[in-house]
Amino acid sequence: MSLQIFDCEQGSREWFECRMGIPTASEFKTLLSVKKEAKDKITRQTYMRKLAGEILTGEPMESYSNGYMERGKELEDEARQAYALIYDADPQRVGFLRRGDAGCSPDSLIGEHAGLEIKIALPHIQIERLEKNELPAEHRAQVQGSIWITGRDHWEFVSYCPKLPLLRVCVPRDDGYITTLAGAVDEFNGELAALVERMRRYGMKEAA
Repeated sequence: MSLQIFDCEQGSREWFECRMGIPTASEFKTLLSVKKEAKDKITRQTYMRKLAGEILTGEPMESYSNGYMERGKELEDEARQAYALIYDADPQRVGFLRRGDAGCSPDSLIGEHAGLEIKIALPHIQIERLEKNELPAEHRAQVQGSIWITGRDHWEFVSYCPKLPLLRVCVPRDDGYITTLAGAVDEFNGELAALVERMRRYGMKEAA
């Protein structure tokens, strides 16, 4: 499957429309929760129903934003500039990338072989990440998923908190993990398609 590139501003109406009805890297962790605890399964089911709603109504689901997320948006450019200066990089902004029935919205692409994921952290979280000096487990699915969607060799994970050192972790492509992730995405999309079909049949039954 070829890579589709949508040149749009992240967070815009067009961006939301590009993402409608397909799982995206920011939620890949949710897709892997099928065999985990009941609360994780509920989160997965809720996400599936939201995507089904988008497919059936043709309208993007409402975005959720809180104070922490708004802070992240405000500081993302600052973090990108700091990373570019420290590591002599040229991050290129991008809108939405789609491969088949999955997609991602990288914070930037780096050259021809890498991408960038920026996370804004509160001071205590940043200190913990600096001490561990590794990709946080909760972001592994998103990062490897972005590598999979884009076909890149590695990804730069950056955690940023003003007045504290910037954390940069170079994450190599993990083909074994990506194979598992791709399988989970296929399974999820199969269930999603079945749900949409059931709802369409339900509508036909009610009309009859």
